[in-house]
Amino acid sequence: MSLLPPVTADRFVPAPLFRRLAAAVYDVLPLAGVLVMAEALATGLGRLLLGAEGYGQHAGLAGNPWNTSFVFLVCFAYYGGFWVHGGQTLGLRTWKLRVQLPGGGRIGWWHALLRFLAGLAWLVPGLGLYKALHAPVWMAIALSLACLIATLASRLPDRAAGTEMVRLLRDG
Repeated sequence: MSLLPPVTADRFVPAPLFRRLAAAVYDVLPLAGVLVMAEALATGLGRLLLGAEGYGQHAGLAGNPWNTSFVFLVCFAYYGGFWVHGGQTLGLRTWKLRVQLPGGGRIGWWHALLRFLAGLAWLVPGLGLYKALHAPVWMAIALSLACLIATLASRLPDRAAGTEMVRLLRDG
């Protein structure tokens, strides 16, 4: 049983930039909730394994590469899981958008990974400006937001993964 409805020529068109940006902003809210729960789980596990004192001596999860990897995997599981199973995150569903292969096919985990990694490109300039050049936070955020808009406008994640984001014209 396919989660994607049958494809017809009048069902979707390329997604406009405004809708893609709105869906990306919308998706931050549920992802933040998922990350809070994941960090609570990681903190609880850390306290269980190290004890409260040992956990405090190691400054919790701050700067821990295992925790950074865990957060990365949770974010990928959130986006990748939605893209692979139905082509829509909560934000995409709200804005009537879908990620798919050209022609309407469902994307696989490899496409999702490539799309996710390319989608992170907008973070690199802002983090570099902040971490390497010690620029003010507001400047790093402004650069990151400009890069986010440029990444979405250029459709970099779709081009890297061989996918497309379409606007659904009718409910299916």
